[in-house]
Amino acid sequence: MKHRLYSYLDFNKVFLNYQFGFRHNHSATLALVDAVYNLYENLDNQKSNWYLFRPPKSIDTVNHDVV
Repeated sequence: MKHRLYSYLDFNKVFLNYQFGFRHNHSATLALVDAVYNLYENLDNQKSNWYLFRPPKSIDTVNHDVV
């Protein structure tokens, strides 16, 4: 069921391009690389940078024994 739902959502482009959590090939490392890339690009173009870092409390609530 999980695979079918994920495939449907992915095929129909329901996921946002910058939704990194719980997606294949969209790790937290990739999110950090993307943020750093955008930071440097904006600095080069003399633009402002605003970032909001939120602690991953949602990960603490996941029952990893079920997954």
